[in-house]
Amino acid sequence: MTATDQTILQELAQLRTAAAALNRQPEEKLNDCLRTLADLTEENIQSLLAANALDLARMDPENPKYDRLLLNEDRLRDIAADLRRVAALPSPLGVVHENRTLGNDMTLRRISVPIGVVGIVFESRPNVTFDVFALNLKAGNASVLKGSRDARDSNIAIKKLIDEALDNSGMPPACYLAPPEREALKPILEADGLVDVIIPRGSQGLIDFVRANSSVPVIETGAGICHTYIDEEANPDWAKAIVTNAKSRRVSVCNALDCILLHCTRVSALPDMLQELGQTHRCEVFADERAYAALNGKYPAELLHRANTESFGTEFLSMKLSVKTVDDISEAIAHVERYGSRHSESIVTDNEANKTRYLKEVDAAVVYANASTAFTDGGQFELGAEIGISTQKLHARGPMGLATLCSYKWLVEGKGETRN
Repeated sequence: MTATDQTILQELAQLRTAAAALNRQPEEKLNDCLRTLADLTEENIQSLLAANALDLARMDPENPKYDRLLLNEDRLRDIAADLRRVAALPSPLGVVHENRTLGNDMTLRRISVPIGVVGIVFESRPNVTFDVFALNLKAGNASVLKGSRDARDSNIAIKKLIDEALDNSGMPPACYLAPPEREALKPILEADGLVDVIIPRGSQGLIDFVRANSSVPVIETGAGICHTYIDEEANPDWAKAIVTNAKSRRVSVCNALDCILLHCTRVSALPDMLQELGQTHRCEVFADERAYAALNGKYPAELLHRANTESFGTEFLSMKLSVKTVDDISEAIAHVERYGSRHSESIVTDNEANKTRYLKEVDAAVVYANASTAFTDGGQFELGAEIGISTQKLHARGPMGLATLCSYKWLVEGKGETRN
């Protein structure tokens, strides 16, 4: 074990102690800490931007991660507002999920409790540092934050404010920022008994690495290979608006559209459907043979390409999009099953039977009918906020709000009963 590994484990042991102390804090102190952090964020905008500028200077502006890394004054004020909104949310702790009397007259209750120590492994996005700390604190959890080297200076500056907010609010030191080097991840992934769960947020490569190397339980979030199926009976205005929004609203996020599945009878409508994406957003399109023939001469030639095997099953995270024509809904569902990441999928149709079938058969955390995949977001689902989009099926699935950052325990009260 290296000296760095030993230091990290010592920090995690101290964090475990802080988590126990955190569980004794009244709800109002948790909320006061978040409001204090919001005030500190607004008071230190210039120093946060200066730290972020150091990170941005190390990244190519053409890199799709650049937008994720970027902080500006508007984003920081939005972050401060989000912190206050989380503080104002009802506490997820102490919620009684079951309350009944057993046949032997003992009372049985199941209530929500903190998970304990929650580790978040994430890439680039410094806003995640604020988000996950706030949500974890509200749920009574201590946070292990493992950011990437891309956001090193931003995360250090944010962590300084978190420490100040905790101290000013009389709270235990319930947050640890691990070194940004990848070597620092290994001792965290192996910290059984010190860390209760790991949540990776980022590329599929990061998620796969964490899942393969962690002895701590993992909740997978992040990678989104999202499709929208335009059915034979799709409303053309809805189809155009949904495709444009899902692709162009923000290309570097996991709910952005990656592939249009187009019923073969609607191929002639494709040039109009993609008009705004081509003219305004300069979106590159990788089209199969039938789609390419329909777009050739009607879409900017420099942006139109023939699809190949790598065009499907790719999370572009940039202004790129693939188009696959299908003969029926069965082929569309089969394509999603083969190439999707079980994140967010959508169908546009006026056919009730096809809508019902797609919603039932497509295996994803969120399945839409006649709406953009851009809505896959904790705030949009009115969960208050989210810690990530879970693409697995155990513990949590889809946008993970405060409730999913809690576990539960059983409380049993008797009157001297013993078991035969």
